[in-house]
Amino acid sequence: MSDIRTLALACRDAAQVMFALDTQTKRKLLHDMADALEAQRDTILAANARDLQQAAAKGIQGAMLDRLKLDESRITGIANAVREIAALPDPVGLVTRRDTRPNGLEVERVRIPLGVIAMIYEARPNVTADAAALCLMAGNAVILRGGSEALNSNMAIAKILRDVMERHDIPAAALTLVEDLRRETMIELLQLNDIVDLAIPRGGEGLIRFVAEHARVPVIKHYKGVCHLYVDASADEALALNLLIDGKTSRPGVCNALETLLIHRDVAESFLPKAVQVLEEHGVELRGCERSRALMQGMHAASDEDYAAEFLDLILAVRVVDDLGAAVGHIQRFGSDHTEVIVTRDDEAARRFVQAIRSAVVMVNASSRFSDGGELGLGAEIGISTTRLHAYGPMGAEALTVERFVVRGEGQVRHPSSRVGRT
Repeated sequence: MSDIRTLALACRDAAQVMFALDTQTKRKLLHDMADALEAQRDTILAANARDLQQAAAKGIQGAMLDRLKLDESRITGIANAVREIAALPDPVGLVTRRDTRPNGLEVERVRIPLGVIAMIYEARPNVTADAAALCLMAGNAVILRGGSEALNSNMAIAKILRDVMERHDIPAAALTLVEDLRRETMIELLQLNDIVDLAIPRGGEGLIRFVAEHARVPVIKHYKGVCHLYVDASADEALALNLLIDGKTSRPGVCNALETLLIHRDVAESFLPKAVQVLEEHGVELRGCERSRALMQGMHAASDEDYAAEFLDLILAVRVVDDLGAAVGHIQRFGSDHTEVIVTRDDEAARRFVQAIRSAVVMVNASSRFSDGGELGLGAEIGISTTRLHAYGPMGAEALTVERFVVRGEGQVRHPSSRVGRT
């Protein structure tokens, strides 16, 4: 038996223990985990410093290095996210629907844990704590397989959390960190369809496609975040500028950052020069359509590849569109079902936009950067799904459960003729 299968079997056994834990026990566990993370922040920072040193030696920079780096503030944020998850309503046992059938059967739909979650992620050590807390709060066990860049940080965080679990007499195998980072080991994990109930990849498009192509277990995925801001004819231009700057420049290397600006032709002559001035002050490179470039000389030409791109950088594609329908058409062609934003004072335009766009998150007069589990009330997120399975959009603890039917009767049978004693 391979080592990864042995680890997964132990995790599955521990999942049975997690299933049986009551809400207060889980909340106390998570609060103690959060306290332990803060109490041992020096241990985590020392481990993270080793990761950063090794990453620098490999030439890693930009968005990936930013995701890898921890400091005191980020550790406090990780601990607070665990506490926020502990404060969430417990999804396990939640009755979402109750009906009484004509024959007297009482039919309930009740949430239960998924079981064993495999979390595959890159240089994001915060995911180790976030994923663990969300899975455990939802009554699951979790197998964490982080990237090699964050191995020291992940090991330090996982050990702290597992030590807390053992003090609570909960099997530490319910939080299993894979330290064998060979590709063949990950592939074997993704093919354990008799043990693993769901795989969630979190990282770049390459990682997500690799997981989807090799998995034999269900996979929750989103390949990229090509997020649009559409400035409608009735938009408040000052409001639109604020949403544009926040969505593009506050943190360009994340999946809910804006990648394309769409402007209604009736306001393009007024709005675009203001937008270009502010964006260039923030160091943003602009790539535009012919209409955009006619209004703003010197703008680079945009190609279809630019409109389909997730830049994850200070680069923004721009297009002037004839109307709301043209904006929707552009998004339907180039979007990634992640997050789309309309800026408008026209309630009917907002309604039409929301109805026409099928993305996981649609914003009306709000920044795309709110497309985040913590900001949407989930405490933290384990990932974002643009796959229309049981979850769609940012995923929190409830998305790590499924609904089953519980039926209560008083001896009803479907075929009365089969009843014992019938003459």
